[in-house]
Amino acid sequence: MQVLLGRLLNWLGAYGVPVVLLSATLPASVSDRLIKEYLQGAGHKRSLLKGRSFEAPYPGWLYVDFDGESVRESRISDARGRAQAQARSMRLEVVVEPVVRGGGGARARRAVIERVLQPVGEGEGGVALVVCNTVGDAQDTYLALRERFDSRSHEEGGMVQLLHARFPGDVREARMREVTGGLGRGGPRPVRRIVVATQVVEQSLDLDADIVISDLAPLSLLLQRAGRCWRHENHWMVHGAPGGRGRPVWAGGPRLVVLDPIACGGGVPEQWGEVYSEHLLATTSRVLAGIEGGAISIPDDVQGLVEAVHGDSPAYNWNDPGGREAKAWAAHKGKETAERSMAQLRAIPRARSVRALHDLHRLPGEEDEWEVSTRLGADSVRLLCAYVQQDGRVTLDVEGERLLPEAGLDGTMPVSSVREVMRRTVPVRADWLAGADCGSFAPPESWAEHPLLGDLRVLRQPVLSGRVQAVKVGDRTLRLDDDLGLVRK
Repeated sequence: MQVLLGRLLNWLGAYGVPVVLLSATLPASVSDRLIKEYLQGAGHKRSLLKGRSFEAPYPGWLYVDFDGESVRESRISDARGRAQAQARSMRLEVVVEPVVRGGGGARARRAVIERVLQPVGEGEGGVALVVCNTVGDAQDTYLALRERFDSRSHEEGGMVQLLHARFPGDVREARMREVTGGLGRGGPRPVRRIVVATQVVEQSLDLDADIVISDLAPLSLLLQRAGRCWRHENHWMVHGAPGGRGRPVWAGGPRLVVLDPIACGGGVPEQWGEVYSEHLLATTSRVLAGIEGGAISIPDDVQGLVEAVHGDSPAYNWNDPGGREAKAWAAHKGKETAERSMAQLRAIPRARSVRALHDLHRLPGEEDEWEVSTRLGADSVRLLCAYVQQDGRVTLDVEGERLLPEAGLDGTMPVSSVREVMRRTVPVRADWLAGADCGSFAPPESWAEHPLLGDLRVLRQPVLSGRVQAVKVGDRTLRLDDDLGLVRK
């Protein structure tokens, strides 16, 4: 990610395009590298940048420009920075709950979540956000909370809602509007609401919860998730809460509850390894355990915490090279290096190393796009969840009323039909389909030359007696569920 972003900034610098780069959790070393990429693109010599450092203050801003001869740099004044920090200050209570996954007892993950949410579901009420690291965990958590607090589904208007990226586009958009409407600044705010979600709520969505519960995640992402807790408190103190309904009595202040399996003596769940490295999770667990007073002062403590986990550090114990932490560190650095190397291979060259158009096409490797997309499991494809009726017709709906549209002889299709198809697609990891026959997921032949539809993969789900059947893909199955989204078992 950083390599590709850096290469983009390099080209923008070469063309003199102004760039505004925003982040609340950016390590100083990363901001320094990104700024230097832009300056190199603008024509500044790399050798002259080695002795310089560009660290953006937080909160605040840093302005950097190159006029062809020298670098100009300015930043927010210390007085203004202190004033901004004071205006936005918040004391965030951080409660680390050691949990056991897959077991029973008081420390079972499900039991802990239900205990923390009891005031919302069965007491005074309120609004809670539960953020899971994987879609599978979100689906299971949603079902468990429905069983405990409200048997009605999301679509039936139940108290518990589910939001993640593995819904078809049209369903996801509708759910995002509904969730944002209930947790947004303008309300109306529900009496009781529990939203179970994944990383989709970390950014962009303007949500305010009375409490946020999160699986253990790298610290920068925990801070992003915590940003959804009491987000609009200052605005409501001035203009009043939506509908005049203030926060419940039990919500005495913003609180982030972290479900930490490492703190309970366990390891990182295997499925989390596909999302976050064990090294970052273990380091975050240690940093959280060392927080004095069980609270974070925002924004004063943010940069130091981010640097402690994500900043440049050897983080290798030479006295115990075979220990678990050392192995986790080595695995993390190995994966990071592999991903950066792949990005370097696939990214276009830096702007000032290109002399002719053919330089942009001299990328190493002979693999086609399908093969490259499965490398490192990082890329995704769009999966169209279609339905095969008992009479053989392939449709966009379970009821069999909307046939899969066909392109004309010239490969064109009405925009409305293309939009209808694309809104029913779901992004999935490309390596999910790596072991399957490509032909079984190929789009209709008439779509082959279409610039959008030709790249889709189609999940053809049999419909028997009105019930959707799962499709076996390698050693797993895939099925689109109306309530849960795309389910992979």
